[in-house]
Amino acid sequence: MILMWRPRSRAVSLGLQIGTQPPLAMVRAQLVYARALRLDSVMVIDHFQNIFPADVWDEQFTWLAARRPSPHELFDYQVLLGYLARHAGRMRLGVGVTEAVRRHPVLIAQAMLTLSHLTRRAPILGIGAGERLNIDPYGLDFSHPVGRLEEALQVVRMCLSSRGPIDFAGRHFQLDGARMDLKAPSGRTPEIWVAGHGPRMLRLTGQYADGWYPAMISSPQEYAAKLDVVRAAARDAGRDPAAITPALHRFLVVAETDDDVRVLLRSAPVRIFGFMAPPETWRAAGVANPLGEDVNAMVDFVPGRIDRRAFTEALAAVPDSALTGGPLLIGTPDQVVNRIREFARAGARHVVLAPVSGLVSQRAALFALRATGQIARALVKPSAEATREEL
Repeated sequence: MILMWRPRSRAVSLGLQIGTQPPLAMVRAQLVYARALRLDSVMVIDHFQNIFPADVWDEQFTWLAARRPSPHELFDYQVLLGYLARHAGRMRLGVGVTEAVRRHPVLIAQAMLTLSHLTRRAPILGIGAGERLNIDPYGLDFSHPVGRLEEALQVVRMCLSSRGPIDFAGRHFQLDGARMDLKAPSGRTPEIWVAGHGPRMLRLTGQYADGWYPAMISSPQEYAAKLDVVRAAARDAGRDPAAITPALHRFLVVAETDDDVRVLLRSAPVRIFGFMAPPETWRAAGVANPLGEDVNAMVDFVPGRIDRRAFTEALAAVPDSALTGGPLLIGTPDQVVNRIREFARAGARHVVLAPVSGLVSQRAALFALRATGQIARALVKPSAEATREEL
């Protein structure tokens, strides 16, 4: 009889969301650093503009303002991923996330198929219903976003798997003898990861996706419950629920001590991520969201439509529970590792970290990079909570 100690939760792999702002050398350096840490993936965003209003972007708000005159200098993700592919090694590259309002689904599919020829592993196509800040100011139509996404998922699927003419008759997209004969090399077909949170989006994830990639999850308990919805939808669609990768996006606020963490949480650049918490988080705290009771700032906030005074007042109204119960992963490196393991026990298998505490100071930025390495190393070790398994 041999007794072995095994972690109670299954392994969770780690990814890093890197910046898409100039200079390009800094973006490349972040990718190389992630590769040195042996992370599993690197994700980039697809934005025309950032969430920070230009009115507040100064050195009082963030030290980065001295180096970047605007928060809205952003590279195109498709071109950027093509450039980064040569430096990625065995890491997976992906976008987290794009949508089918600014980009036709056939174009999205073609870009991902092209990337599959440039990388050693299958790219990740993170896709959602869209965010108003990338759509309304540019004269685009944001009506029926989920219905548009559902059709886009079908079209992308057809492009990834079909050869020959493609016909599709939908409300938002119509294809008549369209072709997308470009195919991925063997084993590198792009994976579709849906950023779904509500009931309909969760069902679409189970019906069409290879992965689930939520950002606005407040707890491991909520994660487990919504993952059950995704898997049930997959079974109803005749798909294998186990074939869907349960992933998670977390904005990371990390510091060396609890006191340092509290200082970060009081800063305006971090509190804006609490501002992005969903309406139910505000209601549970008994605090009125300055934008409106039912406004989901992650989707509806347009930074150019709020002045400095209103924005400052809005940040002051953010309840602490919106920080701890929103899109943030907060704590010392050890606390962050324990929290990730809680999500792993709830079913998560891949967590992508987006460090944002570096907005506060250069010192915080450097520590966040070191801490990401600590977290990655800790996650490859068995957790202290283990069970003996007889073999």
